[in-house]
Parts: sequence; structure tokens; C-alpha cells
Amino acid sequence: MHRLHDYSFTMRRTLGSKLIIQIVLFVAFGLLLFLSAGTLRWPAGWVFLAGMGGIGLAGSLWLARHDPALFAERLSTGFQSTQKTRDKVLIATMFVLWSGWFVLMALDAARFRWSHIPVWVQAVGAILIALHAYIGYRTLRENSFAAPAVKIQTERGHRVVSTGPYAYVRHPMYAGTLLYIIGAPLLLGSWYGLAAAPLTAAILAMRAVLEERALACGLPGYRDYAARVRYRLIPCIW
Repeated sequence: MHRLHDYSFTMRRTLGSKLIIQIVLFVAFGLLLFLSAGTLRWPAGWVFLAGMGGIGLAGSLWLARHDPALFAERLSTGFQSTQKTRDKVLIATMFVLWSGWFVLMALDAARFRWSHIPVWVQAVGAILIALHAYIGYRTLRENSFAAPAVKIQTERGHRVVSTGPYAYVRHPMYAGTLLYIIGAPLLLGSWYGLAAAPLTAAILAMRAVLEERALACGLPGYRDYAARVRYRLIPCIW
């Protein structure tokens, strides 16, 4: 009983530490965005930041209640000891590009105001981000193994998931992220950000391919699943 109590305390402390790290990263992201903008008078930036914070908080509370094991995985960083080096390099590349992308959008939409996007187009961007959040929720509800790092989770009984959004595309989380990649620059008001979005999408597609290779080699039944569900990200296209 004492050991169980110690284990539970250790787990809560570990999750608490990871959660604090996530909060610090979110604050750092907000600082990056507004320092690049050069002003706090950027309504679209505040709407975007509040929306992402609200989505993140609601998702974390739901996941902590309904799937604590996945919640713990999602709080982990994208760099883990069991992860292949090429995936670590790809994640680092994505992080740099992602940061630069948001700096570009802040410079464009707020500091220099190169772009002029109608309010209704920004509203479309907000809708796309909301759809991205909904697809993410459906994906996490269906797949308890949707960890941020590409790995076979043998200790958790990792198996192929083929229901819900996985019945239509093999990477629904990434598919939803494509909507985010389009929606974010529209909401923030940056045509330059939208023009740079294909580069971010290409890196995402590259990771989807590398993830499939790892799953096909290490996860029983994944090859059969990939043969049944033909499309990776976009139904009837790719």
C-alpha cells in the first residue's frame, strides 16, 4: 500500500512537472508572437492565442479524465530515448520552421502590415482551426496510442486502430493539422504566412511517411490496415 502511494505521488509530480513545462512553452510562444509583432494592439493575435490556449486547456482536461495514460504521453516532448534519430532531426526541423513561420506572420500582419485580409476571411481561418481541434479530439478519443513521438508502445499493448477517422485516412491528426496550417495565417491576417504554408505541410507529409515505415516494420497488422485504407492525409487524393 505504501509503495502504491509512493508510485501515485511520483506520477502526479511527474505529470505536474510536464504540465508546467507545457505552460512555459505556451507563454514563450505568445512572447515570440507578440515580440515579432512589435505591438500588443493586434486583435487577431489575441484571438488566436486565446483560442489555442482554450483548445489546449479543454483538451488536456478531457484527456486527463478519459485517458490518463495518453495524457501522460501527450505531455512528453517529441524527443525520447526510444525514438529514431531521423525522427528527432525531423521534429527539430519542424520546430525551427514552425517558429519562423509564426515570426513571418507576425511581421507581416502586425509589424509591417504588408497583408490586408478581410474580416470574413479571418473568420474562415477561425472555423478551420476549430475543425482542426474537432478532428484532433476525434483522433485522440479513438486512438489511445497517439503519442507525439514515433514509437511502438509495447508496454501499453500498442495495436492498430482502424475505426473513427482512421477508417478514412491513415493519419487523421496530421490531416486536421493541414486545416490548421491554412487557418492560422488566415486568422492572423497574413497572406505571406499562407504562401509559406506548403513548406510546413511538406514537412508534415514527410513525417507521416517516416511514421508509416516505423509502424509497418514494428506494429503487427499495420501493413494490412495500410492496404485497406489507401489515403494518408486527404481522402481520394493522397
